[in-house]
Amino acid sequence: MKIAVTGASGHVGVNLCKALLDQGHQVKALTHHNIKGIDKMPVHIVHGDVLDKNSLPPLLEDVEVVFHLAARISITGDRDGMVQRINAEGTRNLLSAATDLRVKRFIHFSSIHAFQQHPQHLPLDETRPLVELEGFAYDRSKAAGERAVMDAVKNGFDALVLSPTAIIGPADPEPSLIGTAVVDIYNHKIPSLVPGGYDWVDVRDVVGAAITAIDKGRAGEKYLLSGHWHSLQEFSGLIQLHSGRKTISTVLPIWIARFGLPFITLYSKFSGTKPLYTSESLTIITEGNRMISNVKARNELNFNPRPLTDTINDFLIWLKANAYIQ
Repeated sequence: MKIAVTGASGHVGVNLCKALLDQGHQVKALTHHNIKGIDKMPVHIVHGDVLDKNSLPPLLEDVEVVFHLAARISITGDRDGMVQRINAEGTRNLLSAATDLRVKRFIHFSSIHAFQQHPQHLPLDETRPLVELEGFAYDRSKAAGERAVMDAVKNGFDALVLSPTAIIGPADPEPSLIGTAVVDIYNHKIPSLVPGGYDWVDVRDVVGAAITAIDKGRAGEKYLLSGHWHSLQEFSGLIQLHSGRKTISTVLPIWIARFGLPFITLYSKFSGTKPLYTSESLTIITEGNRMISNVKARNELNFNPRPLTDTINDFLIWLKANAYIQ
């Protein structure tokens, strides 16, 4: 089967392309600038941009299925408007091209952040409303992209939505924000932790469910791909357990972390590094829903997320093998 993947050089994209090739599929990969991670794979690389409509037909010609992963991730707002443009307008552009070229199935990667996280005391499943004006820029942009997919479904297009939580695992060549956090914790670059945590899911389990969705996913449906919630303290402890290196365990009160935000922002600006924390990330860590249901994905996509401890162990092995850590 001929399959197209946007965002192919990202964390999920690299793993997805490899898994598709291993299953004997032909893969066309849309890349903007970076091809790290897929440069040695036998994929047909198409240089383009989801904001450039003319670059999309070469990607989608003779393709049966497209996985749309290309997105701009942000925990610092959307000052230049590119988060909204890429995640919403870019999705609409790809949907239009896929419709014109009669792609049989469109599998869209959204995010758990597209959903309203409150009320926190109730499980979050696919029936939870999407964020509107109350969400951060990234959340709103992913919700807009998801709505565009569902509008296409109403017009008869075959599409479905996958919404992972915090993705982690091997083959993270950039590395991602979470991959960078693992490296920083391992190298003692993070002086302290804050209360709260994430729902963590292994990239390999996400990819497995995505490929299953080619045949078993239902058009017009959404599937939450959640793993297991762990605090940042537990997360750091698992890195210590599997690396044998002592990691940070000190947890600061959230008000101290917020008090230090201006200094962190100033330091990152002058050092040219990404900020350790932002106001958005602190809110996500402390106010994200801890009861994200993956029952639907388990029942329909054979989704079975492995324990975080196994993921951390495998990820550390990969990071060492690829010289990201000593």
